[in-house]
Amino acid sequence: MDRLKLLLENYSRWQPLYEYINRIEGFMETDFSICIENSKSLLESIAKEICKQRGQLLDGTESVGKILGYSFGCLGYPPTSTIRQIGSSVANVGQQMGNFRNEIGTTSHGRTLDELEKRKTSIQTLTGNFLVESTDLVCSFLIEAFETDNPAKKAEAEDLVYGDNEEFNEDWDQKFDEFEMGEYSFPASEILFYNDPNAYKAELYSFNLNKSDEENNN
Repeated sequence: MDRLKLLLENYSRWQPLYEYINRIEGFMETDFSICIENSKSLLESIAKEICKQRGQLLDGTESVGKILGYSFGCLGYPPTSTIRQIGSSVANVGQQMGNFRNEIGTTSHGRTLDELEKRKTSIQTLTGNFLVESTDLVCSFLIEAFETDNPAKKAEAEDLVYGDNEEFNEDWDQKFDEFEMGEYSFPASEILFYNDPNAYKAELYSFNLNKSDEENNN
């Protein structure tokens, strides 16, 4: 879940979600039913937080799919918009993940030996990686969409240390070179960092994401 982890590094308010990510990645090879349950919880937590921040009341009885639908509404997408309709489809995926969890869970209602063996086939049929990667993309979209309209406070961006990101700084400076003002000159990355910390943080995130994608493809 590299995309989501990079986002969590960029937006510290979401870092408690690491608890779910660690469980998902930790049980991928040993008990995928735990991955399903934590993927569902991850989606639900993000959607609930968006609803909370936007004042959308929940009574605690809503399904994961319904809460996801509310969260897209909170992000400003009307029911007739294409992105909202996509969100509704995503919400259905979230609900189906819950159903799939119940189908393969080892502790849900108890299992016979044959059912436990069949459980392995179910995982192979639907492909665990597809479900985890889908969760990664959906969660990342929700957080990025929310943060676009609710940017981190300047103080949060200032927690960055310019010297900690030499690889990005060098790449940025190669693209835009130095800016000269009379006898003075300043690297482009330094100008970006000190004049617009949030923009620097966003560009740093994109750089790290592209780097991660390249490493995964090699």
